Amino acid sequence: MADTTIVRGRGRGCLRLFSVPGARAFTLGGLIARFPQGMFGISAVLMISGARGSYALAGAVTATGLVATAVVGPWTARLIDRHGQARIAVPAAVVSACGSLALVLCVRTGAPDWTLFAVCPASATTPNTGGMSRARWAHLLRDAPELLHTANSFEQAADELCYLLGPVTAAFLCGSFFPEAGTLAGAVLMVGGVLVFTAQRATEPPVRRPAGPTRSPLRAPGMPPLLCVFLATGAVFGSLEVVTVAFADARGHRAWAGGVLALQAAGSCAAGLVLGALRPAGPAERRHPRCVAAMAVLMTLPLLAAALTGSLYLLGGALLVAGTATAPTMVTGMTLVQRRTPAGRLNEGMTLAVTGLLGGIAAGSAAGGAAVEHGGPTAAYAVPVAAAATALLLSLSGRVRGAGGRAGGA
Repeated sequence: MADTTIVRGRGRGCLRLFSVPGARAFTLGGLIARFPQGMFGISAVLMISGARGSYALAGAVTATGLVATAVVGPWTARLIDRHGQARIAVPAAVVSACGSLALVLCVRTGAPDWTLFAVCPASATTPNTGGMSRARWAHLLRDAPELLHTANSFEQAADELCYLLGPVTAAFLCGSFFPEAGTLAGAVLMVGGVLVFTAQRATEPPVRRPAGPTRSPLRAPGMPPLLCVFLATGAVFGSLEVVTVAFADARGHRAWAGGVLALQAAGSCAAGLVLGALRPAGPAERRHPRCVAAMAVLMTLPLLAAALTGSLYLLGGALLVAGTATAPTMVTGMTLVQRRTPAGRLNEGMTLAVTGLLGGIAAGSAAGGAAVEHGGPTAAYAVPVAAAATALLLSLSGRVRGAGGRAGGA
């Protein structure tokens, strides 16, 4: 158990967390392992679209890999809950890296398009390092809920930092060296980071084996509508990435796409750090719909910037502002997931949330690519707006059903 007295006495905001023994070491490993999250998507889009000349194909292949990850991810997380992080995450990361290497070889050798769809799912065993890191914080800070809020905010900011620097790094590697460089570098970082992370055994949560059968997180009260919100939120991210790459390419600045996307992550990262320094106002059940509503409103800014000005600079500014609603939405959503997941299945519950995101990203990538092909990149910015509006409707609907259930139970 963390010495919360020491933690409270040192620093402010997220800095308090690093007074927890072992926190710095597993955080470093987690950051390295998660950094490729911001690289793989845009690396695949740049690699495949550059070699095959089709954004629709690039989006479809990326979507296939994400769907496979969405299916396999919960099973990997369940194994982690049953057998421990170190025993499962390392071989899972190695298998995933082999899948990425196979995709690179197919693109590099000019293999038929169908082979890209065949080998891409092999990378689906990528362990959810963010979920494992949050599980460590939940274990270490189980008697300090206010610090757990700070830890969740920090983890979201860390995710956004990966999405901030990852696309820039991927675009630089693919543009400066060779198209496959981003995917290869991401695989190396992912495996290396998982090795560093899992080596920190002192902070690893103990394996809990319930005496009897436990309820699946999918059947936990309030989880299905919450996962649907994650699905729609993922569609915002997936479509935004593909459409922004196409928008930059249409203006002759393809290499700038990663930097423009990084501004959206920068806004979210800053919001996450600020959120971690503040005390949450009211229960997460009330805050979550408000955060989703802010995301839906702000997501109209990129569409307006693209349609009214056509300027890549103003689009970047719009993405920066729109990103400030991402971290609050994700932090409150993950807080609800932690509260609603049955004991002993926390990794699985959080991975199901990530699965919803990945499924949404897959659908959003495919929809964004198709919209670019048929209507152009400017009009395609309507796709993330529609996805954000859908997330809001699902959030409000889930809140109403939850309130009705509590009233009925009373």
